[in-house]
Amino acid sequence: MMDRPRGARWVLRLLSCIRFDEVLVLQGAPLLGAVFAMSSFTVQGAAALLLLAAGNAFLVAHVFLLNDWSGVQQDLRDPSRSAGVFLNRGIHRHEIGALLLLLLVLGLMAFGILGPATLGLGLMIAVASALYSIPHVHMKGVPLANSFLHVFSGVLHFLLGYSVFQVPDARGVEIGLFFATIFSAGHLTQEVRDCAADLRNGIQTNAVKFGKKRSFLTGFALFTFANVLLIVLALRGTIPQGLALVAAFYPLHGYWTLQAMREGLTFESVRRLQVRYRALYACIGVAMVLSVFLA
Repeated sequence: MMDRPRGARWVLRLLSCIRFDEVLVLQGAPLLGAVFAMSSFTVQGAAALLLLAAGNAFLVAHVFLLNDWSGVQQDLRDPSRSAGVFLNRGIHRHEIGALLLLLLVLGLMAFGILGPATLGLGLMIAVASALYSIPHVHMKGVPLANSFLHVFSGVLHFLLGYSVFQVPDARGVEIGLFFATIFSAGHLTQEVRDCAADLRNGIQTNAVKFGKKRSFLTGFALFTFANVLLIVLALRGTIPQGLALVAAFYPLHGYWTLQAMREGLTFESVRRLQVRYRALYACIGVAMVLSVFLA
């Protein structure tokens, strides 16, 4: 029988395989969806937000672990990732499989408490994740289709939080499309970053199929569309009008994009761009929360 210190070390090593930074990044859309749907802030509402955050953390951790479990052999051949692959950290594939299933169950249990609409949206996100990652289907390697799947999943992710306080409606889909566009644009950028590894592993991402520069510019075009959409939603009154002002940060994103292109779209330059625009959109998310509560 495993002794307690050894068992604790094993659990910590197993949990360290979760991409906590990515899980944190994907907390934004559903929480903002909930904020946009709330009519007022109450103790019951705060409790629902905490349960939503927990359920979404479990679900997103499941999504990334499923991706890592399915693509472990490709990651082992990627010099930028091989050191962090769970097999090289003493964790077996079946152990990751058990953990990702446990996380899915915990996430769906949390969503079930929040209501049938939230549970249904959580299930749809899980199915979309499976279509993207699991072998034989593996839509990650199907150009264009993988981007459409990200747009669809991005809208679902926003509506996941929105459904906690309101029945999903046209307004929710319109606002969700902003986050979905950002999500899809960010993934195209990530494909550019990982293009060399994907090419080596024979994965037909958009960057591999159409070229790094074309995919990178398409991603920036989507970021541009998202900013335009934000202004339109603000002018129409779908979101607080003051949010149109956050588009003033767009030139900064444009400057960083040009900088990455001048540096040849290397792994390091694209990674640096990702860190910068993620921080930028995190600030925009904070501005959204403040504007909604002030309104």
